Amino acid sequence: MNEIISGWMGAMGINAGVNNWVYLTMGIAAIAFVVVVANVLCRRFLIPLVKRLVSSTRSTWDDVFFNDTLLVDATHLVSPILIAVLVPVVFVEGSGVLEFLLKVNTIYLIAVIAKLLCSFLSSLYELSNRQDSLKNHPLKGIYQMLKIVVVCVALIIVVSVLINKNPGYILTALGASAAVLMLVFKDLILGLVAGVQLSANDMLRPGDWISMPKYGADGDVIEVTLTTVKVQNWDKTITTIPPYALVSDSFQNWRGMQDSGGRRVKRSVYIDMRSITFCTEEQMVEFEKRGWLDGIEREDKFVVNLHIFRNYLENYLRSHHLVNQKMIIMVRQLQPTAQGLPLELYFFSDGTNWVPYEHLQSEIFEHVFAVLPTFGLRVFQSPMGIDFSGEEFGGER
Repeated sequence: MNEIISGWMGAMGINAGVNNWVYLTMGIAAIAFVVVVANVLCRRFLIPLVKRLVSSTRSTWDDVFFNDTLLVDATHLVSPILIAVLVPVVFVEGSGVLEFLLKVNTIYLIAVIAKLLCSFLSSLYELSNRQDSLKNHPLKGIYQMLKIVVVCVALIIVVSVLINKNPGYILTALGASAAVLMLVFKDLILGLVAGVQLSANDMLRPGDWISMPKYGADGDVIEVTLTTVKVQNWDKTITTIPPYALVSDSFQNWRGMQDSGGRRVKRSVYIDMRSITFCTEEQMVEFEKRGWLDGIEREDKFVVNLHIFRNYLENYLRSHHLVNQKMIIMVRQLQPTAQGLPLELYFFSDGTNWVPYEHLQSEIFEHVFAVLPTFGLRVFQSPMGIDFSGEEFGGER
């Protein structure tokens, strides 16, 4: 090849003084031409052919795996391979130009392979997200760590090529500075370990509703990466939390509530204890007409109005179509306080959506406040100015 080009230049009358430079220029131009043509052929014919073959299959995994990015990165391998084959043919073995071009081409080949491996890992991540058994696991951080490992290995090999040393020599030097590396990559290392723990123990999944007041997080997990967990709060702001904080600190995951199909209501109404009395005969007759004495011994002459009210509330909750009848329904008294006697309603809504849940709470407690006077009971509230003015609300006393 060298003799052919030299003879051709001599026939054109090119003297020996400029022979080397013209030869080098023509050789590089010829290699560049071959590489460009090979890349164009791959992009115009090879990639469309592969995409047609992939689309013709019934399976869908190959459509995700052999995406445009992966195919383009694969075609980039053609250039360094051709250069590695053609450069020794054009240039004299042992020359400084040949060694320089081969070294640059080796570095380029390493970069292309690293980029291809990263695209390969991205395709694997997309496939994992489509699997029902894997899509709910925080795998993004693990794939990010694998990409970092690929890049670090590629950098070590590049440095070894530049200084003409074995990669083991670089690894030995890095081992000596392990303490510094651990300090620099502390967040990455902690994030990787935390990601493995979160995934192995199924502590967190994308889409989970979590609460972590320490970091101001209260909303849905939208992304779990190697260094951050992104939470979209209910006010649509985004809070980022380090993954290792979720392992070392406490947080509340509402997934169990969402999976159960019911959301707990645990609220109290404070009864004025001065209104708690035995029922009169007239009250008992009225309550019996309304069917509020079910489950109560009618012969008992000392029936407390609060007891009938509790019984009424439990029956009311058990007949409500939006209350989950498969879960606990209870109306109970708590320890009396200076603000009255707390009467707690403990039940679950039939569904976990926020808006219907709030509507159910409002509806039930509106009913509780409205029906209380029928039983001769009063809600406790702190005195207002109107309580001492001698006037009723909305008119004179």
